Amino acid sequence: MGQTAPEPPRLDWRKVGSMSVDLMLAAPATGPVDEVWFGPEGRTLYARTRSGKTFATADFENWTGTTSPAARSDSSIAVTAERLPAAEAVLRASAADSHHIYALGRNLYASEDGGRTWTNLTAYRGEPVIGPGQHDLAVSPLDPNQLVVANEYGVWRSLDGGLSWSGLNRFLPNLRVQRILATPADGHGAEVEIDGIGAAELPPGIPGTASPWQVIADPQVEREAQLRRAYSAQLGAEITAAASRGDVVYAGSVDGRIWVSLDRGRSWNPPQSGASGPIESFFVDSQSPRVALAAAGGSGAHVLRTINTGAFWDSLDANLPDVPAHGVAADLVSGAVYVATDRGAYWAHEDLDSAGPASSWLLISGNLPAARATAIALDPAGSRLYIALEGYGVYASTAPLRGAALRIVNAADFSTRPAAPGSLVSVLGGPVYQARAGEVEFPVLASSESGAQIQVPFSVNGPSVALALDAASGRISFGLAVQPASPAIFVDRDGAPMLLDADTGMMLDASNTARSNARIQVLATGLGRVRPDWPTGMAAPLENPPVVVAAVKAYVDRVPVEVTRATLAPGYIGLYIIELQLPELVNAGPADLYVTANGQESNHVRIYLEP
Repeated sequence: MGQTAPEPPRLDWRKVGSMSVDLMLAAPATGPVDEVWFGPEGRTLYARTRSGKTFATADFENWTGTTSPAARSDSSIAVTAERLPAAEAVLRASAADSHHIYALGRNLYASEDGGRTWTNLTAYRGEPVIGPGQHDLAVSPLDPNQLVVANEYGVWRSLDGGLSWSGLNRFLPNLRVQRILATPADGHGAEVEIDGIGAAELPPGIPGTASPWQVIADPQVEREAQLRRAYSAQLGAEITAAASRGDVVYAGSVDGRIWVSLDRGRSWNPPQSGASGPIESFFVDSQSPRVALAAAGGSGAHVLRTINTGAFWDSLDANLPDVPAHGVAADLVSGAVYVATDRGAYWAHEDLDSAGPASSWLLISGNLPAARATAIALDPAGSRLYIALEGYGVYASTAPLRGAALRIVNAADFSTRPAAPGSLVSVLGGPVYQARAGEVEFPVLASSESGAQIQVPFSVNGPSVALALDAASGRISFGLAVQPASPAIFVDRDGAPMLLDADTGMMLDASNTARSNARIQVLATGLGRVRPDWPTGMAAPLENPPVVVAAVKAYVDRVPVEVTRATLAPGYIGLYIIELQLPELVNAGPADLYVTANGQESNHVRIYLEP
């Protein structure tokens, strides 16, 4: 009997942000659109993006891909060159009113007298309100005042002859994310690099998956570009990717060669020819930079591995489709390797300590839109996986792990910080049926196929304990670091902190800011023992909850703020509430918040303030 191939895992992907970015234009923007036109009936609009894909909308909000769009029915009209408002302007007229003419150059212009005089419809303080780089104009055959413009930043619509504009980009799959620069951590949201725009962040605390990305200044992008240019000049080749950890630098070229430097780029070992196409990205292990992976385009090898600092590279392609790979990420502890390709994202368990045979790959993006995966990244704890799909933006899920490669992280911020008596930890990678350290039982509060949540008993002492988990794959032992206090503020999967207005019970975020003299509540874990003692695994009482023994302090932008109480959270297990009294505020906007317990510092989160 033949062996049955394993089923590809169906991950619980969620959208991170929208398919648009805030550029301070008339509406959120997206990537380049080269052509727009109305169908003959005038009720369907078509757009062809720079990638060559065509989309259609009938409600002027939601777009669907189409391979058989209606033919364009409008055409350019003739106006003498001396009457054009801009050189080489594209002219259009509506079938409903041929005397009403529009011209598209750097801006959009209108004429009602056959081109003798023109009115600028899009200029504001010398710049187009819809962004620069105009490409095409469509005028509705039903209404001469309904205009649609395609440009470098998407599709823009006016219903009043150009007096006001709105964007049609929110759900247009045209956001060209090239790289994932950072995952949510320490008060920052996910950061990406968008082609033609630069670095952008999805700030934590801004609710809704439809929130546009915010452009930021990230020196990392320009610094890396400068390094690639410098390495290109130094090595006499076009360097397309580079990565470094400590003294070790990896550089890959457009023709698939890879160089390694052991002295921060001052000298280089002879290049290795690992691939036939461009090296598009590297993964280098932060703790052991002798281990690295490379993603390559072209044909032939697409995922390359070295375990000896580039002295030898071997292919991990196995059953991976023969299509370009754009990004690669890995977790050395579990051996999980993730790759972004033209056919989506894949996962395999590989030996990253020795040159063993390549393992089979499983598609993990099968329940997402069919599109190129352009980038892939893990959070620092290796627990959350992020991918970028061409046009569609960024998605995130719990990273798939082998059953024998369960991982323990802090339940509040998914970090690997030590646990504390009474705190919550999460087990990722599979169900847990029982947890014990010697004779001490750790209550399993919740368990599913993706993981479990466990409370550390109040009686546990550090500095570490040997924790045994009864899991689906058998008994697994971990060394769990424990210290008297190890505070962590709860954040959601986008990095938004669990902060409440103490008077209203409403979550605080960018749309519901914390105001002067307000009392706010911080949900946390890891504050340690309480007084009076409280049983492990039992919800805290609703009245007079036990008080934290450790000295708890809080800081906003590193300035101390008053802590009025720190207790177990009433009605919950393993959760604590820290109540803060804000002073009279002077500055408005985002601020940095963190707490300490007995001097141990928590994660940093973002709080939005208003005087």
